[in-house]
Amino acid sequence: MNMLRGFLRFWYEFIVGDAWELAAGSVIALVLCAALVPTAWHTITWILLPVMIGLSLAGSVVWYARKQQP
Repeated sequence: MNMLRGFLRFWYEFIVGDAWELAAGSVIALVLCAALVPTAWHTITWILLPVMIGLSLAGSVVWYARKQQP
């Protein structure tokens, strides 16, 4: 049981780490793109995923920068 707990803790720290919003943004982007694949909008998913991940990263950087200002 301790090995399983350690394994899961490693992956949680590796994926989520200090920026949970990046992990959440990535999951939301993947789910949205997966939902668009069977529709007529499937052709834009190849560009939508990197754009959404980039926006999530930019939002995270701005949020942390504002948080650090006095």
